[in-house]
Amino acid sequence: MSLVRLDIKGISYSQTQSGAYALVLKEVDGDRTLPIVIGAFEAQAIAIALEKEIKPPRPLTHDLFKSFADRFHIVIKQIIIHKLVDGVFYSSLICERDEIEEIIDTRTSDAIALATRFNAPIFTYENILEKAGIYLNVAEEDLEENDHGPVDIEEFIGKSQPVKESTFAKDSKNELHEKLKKAVQNEDYELAARIRDELNKRSQT
Repeated sequence: MSLVRLDIKGISYSQTQSGAYALVLKEVDGDRTLPIVIGAFEAQAIAIALEKEIKPPRPLTHDLFKSFADRFHIVIKQIIIHKLVDGVFYSSLICERDEIEEIIDTRTSDAIALATRFNAPIFTYENILEKAGIYLNVAEEDLEENDHGPVDIEEFIGKSQPVKESTFAKDSKNELHEKLKKAVQNEDYELAARIRDELNKRSQT
């Protein structure tokens, strides 16, 4: 059974499931995406690893695991999303120590949080993408139906976040940088991410 490599496309909010987020994975050599519903803690753990500029003042659980693994020379070579049962994805960590390979069962959200810290590739099987993947219209940035019939997008990721006027419109860049620093110190990573997005938006104009 062939493996398909995936990249992290992003994390979106769900307005239909309280406290839920959607991790959206995209196949490297294709247009299919694999949305996976995860909790707030897991979303935060993945988002922080992706944001190189945000450094938590204290290590999170997955950061601690990375430090532990580094100390004892354990390497995560790859993760594989190997099974889908009743809407739940099952994954494995492929680890190596002293040239001995081990396979460890894990929740998919934890596996991806660790993959981002170890720079490990993410894979799934073709039959899982056929069953749960949806096509992304890159031009429209819109999730559509795939060849296997209608896909209930809300079931996977909920409604998209409504567009709102920026709450930081009156802040200068220096003020935003100070707010970003304070948000990180207070471990308010959701606020830090929104400030970062505002700074990125201004840098593009």
